[in-house]
Amino acid sequence: QVQLVESGGGLVQAGGSLRLSCAASGRTFNTYIIGWFRQSPGKEREFVAAIRMTGSNTYYADSVKGRFTISRDNAKNTVYLQMNSLKPEDTAVYYCSAGRVTPITTMNSGRYDYWGQGTQVTVSS
Repeated sequence: QVQLVESGGGLVQAGGSLRLSCAASGRTFNTYIIGWFRQSPGKEREFVAAIRMTGSNTYYADSVKGRFTISRDNAKNTVYLQMNSLKPEDTAVYYCSAGRVTPITTMNSGRYDYWGQGTQVTVSS
């Protein structure tokens, strides 16, 4: 059974940083793309960033480009989202997801097959 478990969320002041982790288990994810999405109350789930588990391809939403960095540790089957210069509008539940998505620039959450339970990120002003 596939499991994606997020951790690292919390409360931070504007301008601060957080690092989210997504630990994957239950299968080999070498052929998958791992994506981060976020959702705040009353809004649709929004694409944040994605990384291919082999090679160096990454992709970011314009709203986080230059502030967030996605990376991976294949040995640990874990993907990270380093979030710097956080803003109040980054407040949301952050979800990691996995899928055989093509191309990596796909921002449609429906294209991803597996989802974690989410972790809350709150940025205070």
